[in-house]
Amino acid sequence: MAKSTQDIRKRTPEPARAGAEDASATGLLDQESPEEVDSRLDPAQAVKAAQKRRFAELDRSTLKGIYRQMLLVRRFEEKSAEAYSAGKIGGFCHLYIGQEAVAIGAISAIRKDDYVLTSYREHAHAIAKGISPEAVMAELYGKAGGCSHGKGGSMHMFDKEVNFLGGHAIVGGQIPLATGVAFATKYKQTDQVTLCFFGEAAVNQGAFHESLNMAQLWKLPCIYICENNQYGMGTSLERAMSLQDISQKACAYEIASEFVDGMDVLAVREATLRAVGRARKNYLPTLLEVRTYRFMGHSMSDPGNYRTRAEIERHQERDPLKLFSASLKEEGVISESELKQVDTEVRAEVEQAVRFAEASPQPAPEELFTNVYANPIPENE
Repeated sequence: MAKSTQDIRKRTPEPARAGAEDASATGLLDQESPEEVDSRLDPAQAVKAAQKRRFAELDRSTLKGIYRQMLLVRRFEEKSAEAYSAGKIGGFCHLYIGQEAVAIGAISAIRKDDYVLTSYREHAHAIAKGISPEAVMAELYGKAGGCSHGKGGSMHMFDKEVNFLGGHAIVGGQIPLATGVAFATKYKQTDQVTLCFFGEAAVNQGAFHESLNMAQLWKLPCIYICENNQYGMGTSLERAMSLQDISQKACAYEIASEFVDGMDVLAVREATLRAVGRARKNYLPTLLEVRTYRFMGHSMSDPGNYRTRAEIERHQERDPLKLFSASLKEEGVISESELKQVDTEVRAEVEQAVRFAEASPQPAPEELFTNVYANPIPENE
């Protein structure tokens, strides 16, 4: 069980100086202020040491595959930002840079026939679940070759062929849906599990509490993964939540819970594996609070003026990609030349995704009338 909130050192934010963001080269606040330090999060060296202990349980191919997926997502998101800035992607676009260890670590622990539902920050989850980078990029472009045929865009990707049941723009909207999916798999007596990803701001929604209560009462195989990146849009966790230790909220419903370092991909994988075992064998739910950090703003339209440069740089020291690649090199799993080769391959894959998206046609006008009803209305009516 997670530690008491008394174990978390809190701070009172210093009021931002007027015009401070204008004087910052990065558009971020630069004033000196004390920063919150969570004692449960290990420094970089401790994370690397923990990762090395886990290496014995995984073969080289699996370790390299996890790293490649994380790097693919990072390069994909960087290219998405570039395309958005060039006006090729419209609407909202929420990037996952800094949080890669969460989606990749968790989804690497499940089977292909398991289900995943998530929020609007979903590109990484879609790719990790098996949707091709080409189909994801085309969806960002609003093209017919996208996984939602250009109708969903960044926030509403969907592919039933890989059991990825969508990104959802309504905060917390996916939580009761995932609970229902878990109910369906139990009803059909399968051993499939459902992963439900959401941000910490969704924990304040009533649907979160209602769903956890139902999941425990009915013993549903749903794993609720709170991607706590510590900011709900521009509002910090400490300003929005009275009990900031989210893993403790499971106590109200007697649900198993864990606090997980979201910058350590193997820690996320291990915690998810434990939850998956509980779900498959006993149809029991789990709440995972995965503490992470987004390096970018809430969306591409967010300059991030509510955070200091010092805060971001402190978290960037624990960049999940840097920590994991360093551990892989030190353990002799991969060489520097191999890392460069993987980066070259990943960049080429992302460039191919862009070419596919740009070459894909626009949705036909008649597509406005498809996918509206489960059973299409006959044309003669």
